[in-house]
This record gives sequence, structure tokens and C-alpha cells, in this order.
Amino acid sequence: MINLHTLATDAALQAGKILLKYYKNSYEIHDKGYHNPVTTADHEADAFLKDFLMQATPDFGWLSEETVDSEDRLDKEFVWIVDPLDGTKEFIEGVPHFVVSIGLVKNGTPILGVLYNPVKDELIRTDESGAVLFNDNKVEICQLAELQEAGCLNSRSETRRGLWEPWANEFRELVPIGSVAYKLGLVASGQQDFFVTLRPKNEWDVCAGHALLLANGGCLKINTGEEIKYNQRKTIIKPGMTGGNQHLVDAFVQRFNEREGK
Repeated sequence: MINLHTLATDAALQAGKILLKYYKNSYEIHDKGYHNPVTTADHEADAFLKDFLMQATPDFGWLSEETVDSEDRLDKEFVWIVDPLDGTKEFIEGVPHFVVSIGLVKNGTPILGVLYNPVKDELIRTDESGAVLFNDNKVEICQLAELQEAGCLNSRSETRRGLWEPWANEFRELVPIGSVAYKLGLVASGQQDFFVTLRPKNEWDVCAGHALLLANGGCLKINTGEEIKYNQRKTIIKPGMTGGNQHLVDAFVQRFNEREGK
């Protein structure tokens, strides 16, 4: 029987090698939409991951940022939800805040997550025992309960747009880092305290990180408090989301709804 955690880990490590081949080197850049670039590295890593994972699990569904979507996945019990290069803008800028992101859901719930930052050689993953490992060391999630005691990982682009100015005094500090998936991995593995994004994200941005949070006793919720379900027909998750331990997530949801007048 295939060990899915080992399979996904091997896939992430090999895809990371593909990304490193292009990092700070020559490649093509195209725009899929406003401020949404894609590179040769994205496409090559995506093609590898789909071939590697689907050959081993042909009955599973597939959802990836860089693959044309198919409704076939909607009827599948298990679905791989993948971003071959989360943090493409950082990759292009030469900032080492990007990861290969591989998540697996069962009936819409994340059950496996692997994130790999090939520049820093940081591997954050679930294993078959239910543990979360950071470079093969078992880790625990932050246990702080008060927002003002916690550092909050937030978006570089949201910070540049001034979206975080009203929140400046709500946390101990705001820490802008690229790649939603990478931020979630750092929080799920206890390297950082807490995560919030104020803008919509897609399932492939957050699925693997969500699986890691769940495995380590944390959670990821929409900022207004709703749970997130995966393998939806529409993959966008609005208006934003927050992740960390249950105390911090609940505290942020309450504060967000107070600010929104809900």
C-alpha cells in the first residue's frame, strides 16, 4: 500500500529541485491576470507533480493552480490540491519566501500537507502518525492566547497597499512575508505565532497549510468565522482567513466581526 505522506514528500522535494534550477536564472514570465505572474518554473514543476502523484494514485482527483481545471474532481473522495510554486512574485524578485505546496483532501477535509522551501531547505510536513515535522523534527504550534502577545504573519502586498495600517496595534508585531502557504507552514510548525490574510485566496494557496494546522491542533477559518471546505466548484475563499491555535483564531474572528459591525 502506498504511503501517501512519503509520496507527497518525495514529490515536493523533487519539484523543489526544478524550482532551484530556475531560481535567479533565466526563465520566461507571463501574466495570467493583474499582478498574477506565472513562470516556466511554475509550469515545469506542475507537470512533474501531476505526473508523479497521479500515476501513483490514478483514482484521485486533481486541482492545481497551473492545470486547467476539470469537474471530474468534484465526484472524487480524495483530491490532490497543489500549488507548484506558491510565492511566484517572491521567486521572481529573488526573495526566498516561496514553497512547493501539496495538500490532500478527503471528502473536502484536508488530511495531508507538505510544504517545501527549496532555497532554505525547509521541509514542513504531516506524517502517518499524525505529527507535524519541521525538517524531520516534531514541532508544536504556538500556545499564546492573546492577540496583543502574538506576532502576526501578514502579506507583503497587503502591507504595501496599506490594508494593515488599521491593525497595527492589535498584535505584538506584524511580520510581512511572501507566500500564503509558507506563512501557514511557519505557523503550523511553531516557527511563528499566527497568520491572517485580509484578501481572498484560492484552495491551492492554503490547503496544505490547513492540513498542517489541523494535524498540530490548530485551525484555519474564514475571517468571519466560517469553516473552509475544499474541492468546491468555485475555488476562491472570501473575504480572507486566519490560522493558528484555536484561541488566537477565535479572538481574531471576534475582533474582525466587531470591526465589520457584525
